Amino acid sequence: MNLDFNKLDGLIPAIVQDAQTNVVLMLGFMNEEAYRATVESGKVTFYSRTKQRLWTKGETSGNFLHVVKILSDCDSDTLLIKARPAGPACHTGADTCFGETNRDGICFLQYLQDFITRRFEEQPEGSYTTSLFKKGVNRMAQKVGEEAVETVIEATNGTDEGFIYEASDLIYHLIVLLTSKGFSLEDLAKELKKRHKE
Repeated sequence: MNLDFNKLDGLIPAIVQDAQTNVVLMLGFMNEEAYRATVESGKVTFYSRTKQRLWTKGETSGNFLHVVKILSDCDSDTLLIKARPAGPACHTGADTCFGETNRDGICFLQYLQDFITRRFEEQPEGSYTTSLFKKGVNRMAQKVGEEAVETVIEATNGTDEGFIYEASDLIYHLIVLLTSKGFSLEDLAKELKKRHKE
């Protein structure tokens, strides 16, 4: 990555975002040495303008930010670091430095989609998802049908807990089927957006 460290006296802003929830956790600054340390260690390392030295986020608290992906903006003078936080990101104990709560919520579905896509590409042995892909589209479609029926039964004659459990199975197997057909949840979102009327 060819970064431009010249605009801010050798520093560039580094925005850290939770790779799973997409919540922005914090902003820090990096010089070339901090950037190299981040890449080499896999832990977000900043240059502290106050302490005038490198500091790895979590070096005293243990709340490290484990790097998943590093992106540069179009001018090569700002970084977006997608990371997995090992605890609160803020020194105050808050989830983020902006006072937001960092929870999975609906964003977990995107994480699950990415996970299932990786399973489809890599097909590791011993994985239930891999076994579904190997059984073919007919079996995957059958599983979606079975889970849909079980969801309906729980909705009409079951418990709330059972309904949520079966509906979750339905969504999981639907994502597997979508992925096998070359589609994703994003394709469903596009279709629903196209149909949506205010």
